[in-house]
Amino acid sequence: MKKILIIEDDPFLSEMYSAKFVESGFETELAIDGKSGLAKIKSIRPDLILLDIVLPKMDGFEVLKKIKEDESIKEIPVVLLTNLGQKNEVEKGLSLGADEYIIKAHFTPTAVVTKVKEILNK
Repeated sequence: MKKILIIEDDPFLSEMYSAKFVESGFETELAIDGKSGLAKIKSIRPDLILLDIVLPKMDGFEVLKKIKEDESIKEIPVVLLTNLGQKNEVEKGLSLGADEYIIKAHFTPTAVVTKVKEILNK
């Protein structure tokens, strides 16, 4: 069973995405801030990370940078899932190594699951 780590500070959203992934046959883990998210990545080694950008303690860009600098976890695909939709933010996220940049308002949770499946099947 593929494991998805959802790093999201909004409890409603993280529960909603988690429920959708579990329904689709995934195992999920949750983290509510960037710092605990990074620690969880190292301890559970998820198959994919869904990462919000606006987070307490350490923002998503910083978390992404640290993932990509760490040899032991840099191969884990990262999907930025955020409401920040400015072109420069999208470019920054992708240039830091995100596999996908999803703007929450434009994707249903079902569409997010579909996108994650595509990435994991590459």
